[in-house]
Amino acid sequence: MLQYLIRRILWACVLFIVITMVSYVIFFIIPVNPAALACGQRATADCIRNAKDNLGLDKPVYEQYGRFVWRLVGHQDLGKSYYNRQSVNETVMNAAPVTASLVIGGAVLWMLIALPIGILSALRPRSLLDRTAMVFVLIGISAHPVWIGLILSYVVGFKLGWTPITGYCDFFNPTTDCGGPVQWAWHMVLPWITFAILFAALYVRMIRANVMETSNEDYVRTARAKGAPEHVVIRTHILRNALLPVVTMLGMDIGVALGGAIFTETVFSLPGLGQTALQAISNFDLPTVQGIVVFATLAIIVFNLIVDLLYAVIDPRIRLS
Repeated sequence: MLQYLIRRILWACVLFIVITMVSYVIFFIIPVNPAALACGQRATADCIRNAKDNLGLDKPVYEQYGRFVWRLVGHQDLGKSYYNRQSVNETVMNAAPVTASLVIGGAVLWMLIALPIGILSALRPRSLLDRTAMVFVLIGISAHPVWIGLILSYVVGFKLGWTPITGYCDFFNPTTDCGGPVQWAWHMVLPWITFAILFAALYVRMIRANVMETSNEDYVRTARAKGAPEHVVIRTHILRNALLPVVTMLGMDIGVALGGAIFTETVFSLPGLGQTALQAISNFDLPTVQGIVVFATLAIIVFNLIVDLLYAVIDPRIRLS
């Protein structure tokens, strides 16, 4: 188990270095003058020259990348924005809780939807529940999150007035009119539903297929032939094996969802990483974009590492291999 852990951590470190290197090179070859952006409207020749010297843009790309890695690893510093000269660390830390609220809450919701529907539809194939679940899967996979978000905003938020349409309330630092756990959850209801529908549809189909396939395995038939109660067969032999791939997919999809959250954040005006990245791209604010890429990469690597370790704990065959 220790060797497995060390191997995974080393691969995670290598992957992080490769992604940061590729992203840095991509941003370096973009035909934009960062020194002129840093100077803003007062982009005189002297200002541009001084900005190049201060930012290290007059050095070769490998030296610039080395300085970037040194700041990142040694001081956890992502640099300063070219657009407003604010710390990228502060910008990312302000936006990350919003995206984390959306992604983690959405993941909890799509699992609460997918697990019971997927399992029950697999145990009762071709029933009314199973056919209804397949219609939900078709709609969830086909409909774009932007369209779903707009429909929910208009019907539930505007026409019925049940939930807020836009805005975000801080969970920990409530203001006079918005904040705290209740207002935070109330403002996140529609974003969570919008975000979860696609993944819930995918997971219903995956869980249904896994449970149906596992139900036909020889060890399941053997357990039933020995007279094991049906609830024991389902819980111990079917679900325990059929849901193993769900653990892996959940870790991967939470990482992927960080990038897909941009659509939901745009519809509901959530100040998360997606919205911040869009604004930074429109302003050619390369340090902010790169900081968000590095943060998202690190989050995806950490999620996948945790899932790999959980999978090794759940499935002894991983440890033996």
